[in-house]
Amino acid sequence: MIRVLLFDVDGVLANGEAFSSHLERDYGISPQMTASFFQEKFMACLTGSADLKTELAAYLVAWGWSKSVEAFLDYWFTCEHIIDQPLVEYVQQLRQQGVRCYIATQQEKYRTAYILEQMGFAQAFDGMFSSAQLGVLKNDQTFFTQILQTLDNIAAEEILFWDDTARNVTVARQTGMHAELYTDFPHFQQTILHYDLATH
Repeated sequence: MIRVLLFDVDGVLANGEAFSSHLERDYGISPQMTASFFQEKFMACLTGSADLKTELAAYLVAWGWSKSVEAFLDYWFTCEHIIDQPLVEYVQQLRQQGVRCYIATQQEKYRTAYILEQMGFAQAFDGMFSSAQLGVLKNDQTFFTQILQTLDNIAAEEILFWDDTARNVTVARQTGMHAELYTDFPHFQQTILHYDLATH
């Protein structure tokens, strides 16, 4: 019996063109230019051990960005503000039927706040588990064991996790959770029929 659903954000709840594509098309800042930042400093931001605004400041000038750090973040977060509306509406139906639905995502602290406040997910979900808050990425079982510790009286086998990255699905399953790879909403609708949800 599934009592709790966990949803990733990017590629699941939010589906749109990659930020890197927007950045290159709009400002001529290519993925090759930003690779070292996203592969190194940004990873520390995702676990809360570094501040995104501080780390970005050292790179933006070299990339040719002439505006402020805040303007860059506003542009970035707005580009990725593409909500999978049918899925979010389905989540509301599940919550009304007694199934608890949470976000489980790899985000740094500023976008974590943006997702909750500007995207409206604070009202649309029962809570959020972010890597910046947990201090660990989703490719580590500790991410999921910390969620289990927070969800009192919920066993691992009572949780169904949805993510668009196969590695994260595998790691979640290793903790005893059910986990499925998200591709699109129609596939989600078909797959979830195979699970017994604890609705009332």
